[in-house]
Amino acid sequence: MARRRETNVFSMSFLDAITCAFGSVVLVYVLINAQGGLRRAAQSYAVQAEVTKMEEQVLEGYQRLVVLRNSMVETETAQVRTEGLGTRVLEEAERLKVELADADKETLSRREAIERLKADLKSLEEGARRLEGATEDASATGTRVRGFVGQGDRQYLTGLRVGGDRIVLLVDVSASMLDDTVVNVLRMRNMSDARKLLSDKWRRTISTVEWLAAQIPLDSQFQIYAFNTKAWALAEGSDGKWLKTSDPNALTDAITTLRKTIPKDGTSLENAFIAMGALNPRPDNVIMITDGLPTQGVNAPVIRKTIDGDDRVKLFNRAFAKYPRDVPFNVILMPMEGDPSAPAAFWLAARTTGGSFMSPSKDWP
Repeated sequence: MARRRETNVFSMSFLDAITCAFGSVVLVYVLINAQGGLRRAAQSYAVQAEVTKMEEQVLEGYQRLVVLRNSMVETETAQVRTEGLGTRVLEEAERLKVELADADKETLSRREAIERLKADLKSLEEGARRLEGATEDASATGTRVRGFVGQGDRQYLTGLRVGGDRIVLLVDVSASMLDDTVVNVLRMRNMSDARKLLSDKWRRTISTVEWLAAQIPLDSQFQIYAFNTKAWALAEGSDGKWLKTSDPNALTDAITTLRKTIPKDGTSLENAFIAMGALNPRPDNVIMITDGLPTQGVNAPVIRKTIDGDDRVKLFNRAFAKYPRDVPFNVILMPMEGDPSAPAAFWLAARTTGGSFMSPSKDWP
């Protein structure tokens, strides 16, 4: 009897089946893994493309930003340049307006000066004709050492008495006598001396002094003092001395010097009274032509350069304390802007001494 074959669970067929199954699993895994790698690669390519596109957009945005910044810088530069040009144009326009206004005023002043010169020439011609037709008889020479021809269109009741044995005229020649307003005084101070001499206010002052000089009696003595921060006699070498009205040269020299005097500096009324007090014998009639209260005492202030209305009144009171109360103090005031206390102060001083006070119109005398 033949021997039976032994049964072996792990035969070759079984091992082959197991091996084939394992190989299939591995193959499936490899295929699945490969497919996932392809998908990741495809997704990575898509994301990379999107990133590249965004980078290109960002780069393009930066380029546009640079262009916009350059354009903004150019615009700001142009704006600054335009604003600067606009400012210069406005400044130039204002300067031209000021120059035009100055030119207009200068032209008007020159026309007025020409008209005044024509009037003066006409007056001189009339005076010359009167002199040519006058008699040589001494009794017909009149009672005045000088003649004065005014506009002839007004008569004034002033109450001003020019008589006396010894008459003093005090003439304010400070800078404020150039004009009636502070602004125009400051402008006139920067002009030429020739232009200052043509100032309307200063010419009225000279005409007023000439009118007063024409009223001085022939048998009187006189003295004319100019004053600003100091005081001096207009007739050279006559400080502290009386001049005779009968000497026409003395009065003419004083008036001629006044016409050449340039108004400047501040006002010291105290120095004017001190100079007047040096006359011996003392005057019996004083007439002052001024436009306001003093701005300093005997000496200029060392530190303080400005002064208010109250301090000017104090300076006036201190100066007037040196004035003799029995000598008439007559005041002809040409009002100045910004000095409201002056009329009352001068009126009270004139009233206290028995003098007169007047503030004439611009066409007087």
